[in-house]
Amino acid sequence: LGADALSLTWAELDAALGTSTAPLKARLLDQAHIAGIGNLLADEILWRAGLDPARPAGGLSAGERAALHASIAEVLADLGARGGSHTGDVRQAAALDGLCPRDGTPLVRRTVGGRATVSCPAHQH
Repeated sequence: LGADALSLTWAELDAALGTSTAPLKARLLDQAHIAGIGNLLADEILWRAGLDPARPAGGLSAGERAALHASIAEVLADLGARGGSHTGDVRQAAALDGLCPRDGTPLVRRTVGGRATVSCPAHQH
């Protein structure tokens, strides 16, 4: 298993992303690189960080990597306190009205890295 998502350091995240051309979401779900991130958590992490799940994992700028690192810590703490990954803002919005809670744009459902994915085309780049 890779580094534990709960205690993930900047260096560990940077190494996990490396220069990979795999979709960002797939890389986050790959337990050999980062342990403990599941499908719903990945959607919430990427939504909060403003990153498109289909982007190449190794193509993030230093600023985007910093946003991702912060989002991982924030989402794990927040959703842990709420009671689990099913309580995420983007997951609840997808189930209720299908609109992004941040900007009201219709959420997009697609498959990324072989997994069902929900994202906002307006702010996730």
